Amino acid sequence: MRNPKDYAGYISRYLEETEEIARNIDRGAIIKAACLLADLRDRKGRLFILGVGGSAANASHAVNDFRKISKIEAYAPTDNVAELTAWTNDESWECVFVRWLMESKLSGKDALLVFSVGGGSATTSANLVRAMEYAKSMGAPIIAVVSRDGGKARELGDAAVLVPVISPERITPHAEGWQSVVWHMLANCI
Repeated sequence: MRNPKDYAGYISRYLEETEEIARNIDRGAIIKAACLLADLRDRKGRLFILGVGGSAANASHAVNDFRKISKIEAYAPTDNVAELTAWTNDESWECVFVRWLMESKLSGKDALLVFSVGGGSATTSANLVRAMEYAKSMGAPIIAVVSRDGGKARELGDAAVLVPVISPERITPHAEGWQSVVWHMLANCI
């Protein structure tokens, strides 16, 4: 068996970083997101949740919580692998989310929730960026939980919760872990 001391330092650092994120995360952006979601539920709009990689798995889990706990009709395109791969094959990975939103007839009555480590840019997560630009053009509010500098999600979002970068080598695990903290908080508080 391994020596527990081999892991104690890393675990302590990780938890200390988590505490620092909790102290510094933008509570105002979380409150604004809660208000947008409560308004969405009141107008009986739909919530479309987007993410790639680990954030796609978070989107799937969040759909469950927003539907079951918050009573908001919610969907994640990454839950339908057949349609996702059809759009990717027939058009491109870059357009997969925007085409899915078009086919879902996204309107200003609906909202978009984006989970992303970097928030998208001209060179990364173009699929998320195109979906956010489309949502903006349709008048749908955008909520994002992102890290790094927030990317396009911070620029386009109506409520962009930025997970502070505390440790450059642990940006992704903190960002994806805090996506979960934030959506659980939101689903339960509204």
